[in-house]
Amino acid sequence: MSKTVLITGAGSGFGRDAAVQLAGRGHVVIATVESAQQAAALSAAHPELTVAKLDITDAGDVATVDRWDLDVFIANAGRGQTGPLAVLPLARLRAVFEVNVFGTFAVTQRVAAAMKRRRSGRILIVSSIAGVRAGIGSGPYAMTKHALQAMGGVLRNELAPFGIDVALINPGPYATGFNDRMAKDPGDWFDRATAAPEDVAIMDSLVQRITVGQLDPAEVVKRYVELVEADKTELINFIPEDIVERLSRPRPG
Repeated sequence: MSKTVLITGAGSGFGRDAAVQLAGRGHVVIATVESAQQAAALSAAHPELTVAKLDITDAGDVATVDRWDLDVFIANAGRGQTGPLAVLPLARLRAVFEVNVFGTFAVTQRVAAAMKRRRSGRILIVSSIAGVRAGIGSGPYAMTKHALQAMGGVLRNELAPFGIDVALINPGPYATGFNDRMAKDPGDWFDRATAAPEDVAIMDSLVQRITVGQLDPAEVVKRYVELVEADKTELINFIPEDIVERLSRPRPG
């Protein structure tokens, strides 16, 4: 059965590829992106999608979701941020929470209100393995994903009486370019030349941990599609399923 699916952060990575695959399977896909420039590029490349600008930190943009009658919402938009927590500027932490937590919450709450009136729907919140396992150097990002874990768990219980299904998606390290950018560029506030050697070592360790041996993103996109079309879901969906076990194994050398 065809469903109407809204995906945020569909300009690249998992979001874009999932949007294209879902449209190819006959679903009506509203692929949203942060800027008008991104919207124009995505629309030109994929005319099968309904493309719209939706900056999840902009209240005016968030309000526009009311125009669509949605079966499924995939809260996929997110921002990366790394750095040793003891020296991270508070403004950087606030900025990543603004997108990953408050922006995601704002759109999810708006979508949930409409689904409650209709008494049906599904909300898929994209978290991360970092939502259950925080490593050195990735603290800022992991803190936001831990918040989404709590949000998803509570919403699943609160919205179930309204016929709304809520699930979390927790990918491990996949080669979309997101991990590479996040690990290698914490921002101009972190100067390797003047940073403490211990802090530089933290960042070097992070690069090795999340950029080496990354997996094929097609596996995650396939899971997005499965969760959209599934009759029922589990709350937490690790990708791959054994990612926690894999990351617990000692690294060679």
